[in-house]
Amino acid sequence: MMSSTPHIELRGVTKRFGGTLALAGVDLAVGRGTVHSIVGENGAGKSTLGRIVSGVYAADGGEVRVAGRPVHLRSPRQALEHGVTVVAQELALLPARTVIENVFLGQEDHWGPVVRRRALRRRFAELVDSSGIDVPAGAVVGSLPVAEQQKVEILRALARSAELIVMDEPSARLTAAESVVLDGIVRGLAAAGTTVVFISHFLDEVLSVSDVITVMRDGRVVRTVRGAEATRSGLITQMIGRPLDAGFPVRTPPAEGARPVLRVRDLGRRGVFRNVSFDVRAGEIVVLAGLVGAGRSEVARAIYGADRADTGSVELDGRPLRVRSPAGAVRAGLAMIPESRKEQGLQLTRSVRDNISLPHLAGLSNWGVVRTGAESRCAGEIGSAVGVKAASPEIPVSALSGGNQQKVLFARSLLRTPCVLIADEPTRGVDVGAKRSIYDLVARLAVGGMGVLVISSELEEVLGLAHRVLVMRGGEIAAELAGDRLTERDVIHAAFGHGPGAATEETS
Repeated sequence: MMSSTPHIELRGVTKRFGGTLALAGVDLAVGRGTVHSIVGENGAGKSTLGRIVSGVYAADGGEVRVAGRPVHLRSPRQALEHGVTVVAQELALLPARTVIENVFLGQEDHWGPVVRRRALRRRFAELVDSSGIDVPAGAVVGSLPVAEQQKVEILRALARSAELIVMDEPSARLTAAESVVLDGIVRGLAAAGTTVVFISHFLDEVLSVSDVITVMRDGRVVRTVRGAEATRSGLITQMIGRPLDAGFPVRTPPAEGARPVLRVRDLGRRGVFRNVSFDVRAGEIVVLAGLVGAGRSEVARAIYGADRADTGSVELDGRPLRVRSPAGAVRAGLAMIPESRKEQGLQLTRSVRDNISLPHLAGLSNWGVVRTGAESRCAGEIGSAVGVKAASPEIPVSALSGGNQQKVLFARSLLRTPCVLIADEPTRGVDVGAKRSIYDLVARLAVGGMGVLVISSELEEVLGLAHRVLVMRGGEIAAELAGDRLTERDVIHAAFGHGPGAATEETS
């Protein structure tokens, strides 16, 4: 546990990006062999702090000390020389190479120009034995699930004699079961003497794994507390500066006899999903729930025209919807927020204004020339309406926090006031404060008469938002839940395929 001299210490550290002060005089001391978690809203500065510790960014002011000695970390290589490395949310592996090749990349044993593979295998076996992290040495990394690739990153850090590992949102792309395994690995690393700086917005995970928790807000340290003394509600209050009254807005049911604005009948795509039929009424929030791989996102993409369906039909506001691309869906009055904002939604190097207006330029142009005044006005108005916080609409969207990036996608989708909005994992990778504002926005849209189809893997979100839940399993809709049947138990058992008898037996 913590020694008298911190493993790493920050004294008055500051960092600016242009006119934005990301860190403002941060003091932080991390004890050797501890799991020290950093929490805060998106934009609070926690990832910036992690990148300074790991040498990705150089501090503009203040001092960084490792084992009591001042250091100047200006690159990840320099940080590694002091035993510090990072496992980032976006993994940095060579997907076409094997596990053992990735783990020892640049540190191979050679006999002249020839790699001594037997020696590498022996070193790999020793590393697995000492860490307890087991991954098949000969597996091609690109064929492994994300959770297994993350283990490869950790093994690579340990192979480089890393004594302090910064983990930046390590469970953001993991399932609940995979996160539990990761938590065990983190605790094992600390028990073996490795220091872990754990950056996450999953507060329950933070509370379960941390020795010490530091809360950040607006680039400053608000409080540092022992993990055993922290509570979820206390952390939230410190993160956002006020109590969070409730996790979800009040649900207003759709009007009596509200018309279906989205009708899906017998939709199917060979080998992916089949016989999918449901309605979404005006003013209704319908959630597609189920396990990862059940076909939820694939159904949404087929409705939106991003993928081709083989069978079935879709009606939007009473008219057949026959689109072959997302552009056609947008013109018809259907909008969609994709599952991954970085890979499927945003042009990260383009401005906030460009990202909002991009699908709508035809309506903002005369003879192929964009009316920049109208574009800026429309993007600014809708951005303000959904709560986008940006220093300027001209800054690149990559400079925004995750929550604000997600709101940019909402602004883009709502610029033309669609009849139906599909939101696939609308709060993935955003903090609790941004989540609540997104929930409020979704609820307002439904109250205003829009039909909303949400896809979510968070059970609390499913139960807190939905008027009705459609549970998918194995590419089909396995259950429709509403009213008294809209419970955690019913959703779980429908997703796993247990009938009422099995549910009773398991919980007795």
